[in-house]
Amino acid sequence: MFGGIDEKDVWRKLDELQEEYQNVYDAKGTAKEAEDIDDPGEVIKNKRKKLFQKEEIIIFFERLIFLAALVYIIFGVIFGITPMKNKDMSPKINAGDLMLFYRLENNFSIRDVVIFEKDGVSYTGRIIAKDGDTVEITNEAEVKVNGSLLAENDIYYSTPMYDNNVSYPVTLRENQYFILCDYREGAKDSRYFGAVEMEEIKGKVITIIRKNEL
Repeated sequence: MFGGIDEKDVWRKLDELQEEYQNVYDAKGTAKEAEDIDDPGEVIKNKRKKLFQKEEIIIFFERLIFLAALVYIIFGVIFGITPMKNKDMSPKINAGDLMLFYRLENNFSIRDVVIFEKDGVSYTGRIIAKDGDTVEITNEAEVKVNGSLLAENDIYYSTPMYDNNVSYPVTLRENQYFILCDYREGAKDSRYFGAVEMEEIKGKVITIIRKNEL
C-alpha cells in the first residue's frame, strides 16, 4: 500500500491501458493495410485487360506477317508486275504502262507477249515462232516462218535485219522461242539476241494497266 492506494491495482490498470492502446493501434494498422489493398475484382479485371491488349498486339503482328507472306507469294511467285520502259511494244503497250504477268506459265503460244531476260536485263516481246520452226528475215525486211510470209495485220512497221551474229534461217531447238517486239525499228529482240530459251522467259503478260488510268 502506498498512500492508501494498492500498488498492484495501479500496475494492473497500466497493463489494461497498454493493452487497449495496442488493440487500437493494431486496428488502425489493419484498416490502413486494407485501404492499400485493391479490390480483388478490379485486380482481376486489370490483369485481364492487360492480357487482352497483349493478345491483340500478337494477333495484329500475326496478321501483318500473314499479309506480307501472301503479298510475296502472289507477286513474287505467282504473278509479277513491271513497267514498260520504252516504245518497243508500241502501239499495243506504251512506255509507262504497267504489265501484270503470270510467272507459272510453261506452255507458251505463238503471239503471246512475254517478259524475258538477257544478261540480267528484262525485255518485253511477242513470240512469233517456237521449237521446230524455222525463221528467216529477208533483205526486204519481211519475216518468214517455215518458208511462209508471216501475216501480222496489227504490226505497222517493217522488220529490218540487224547486222550481228544471228545468221538466217534460224531453226529453233526444243524449248527455244523467236521473239520480236511490235515496234520493229531499233528494238532489241531475237534479231539482236538470237533464240530465247524457255528458262529466260519470266512470264506471260496477261493484263495491261494504262498509265493514264493510274
